[in-house]
Amino acid sequence: MAKITKDEFISALKEMTILEVKELVDAMKEEFGVDPSAVAVAAAPAQAEEAGSSNKTVVLKSAGGNKIAVIKIIKEITGLGLVEAKGIADNGGNLKENIPADEAEALKKQLEEAGAEVELV
Repeated sequence: MAKITKDEFISALKEMTILEVKELVDAMKEEFGVDPSAVAVAAAPAQAEEAGSSNKTVVLKSAGGNKIAVIKIIKEITGLGLVEAKGIADNGGNLKENIPADEAEALKKQLEEAGAEVELV
């Protein structure tokens, strides 16, 4: 197997859905006996600083009264299954991270039109 560079690995991670990243983390725990998510959590603030103000994270605060419509949008945005999308709708959380501000604004508008409460950070 060819060795991949750090940049290639990060680029591949950016293309993954939240569920795919979770499966990768679980596989790394099983293979190496370590929890890479602890390192990822510590690295997140540094990445946010590097990204600058042009990139945003779309955070769902509340699904609002029309939860079904919001769940459908979450599935579309993230590529998650129904159960995972419902979990985010119920509990809130990050939907998309480190995306261009204009894309983040469009997603926010789409979710708000469905009745969700959304924040960009």
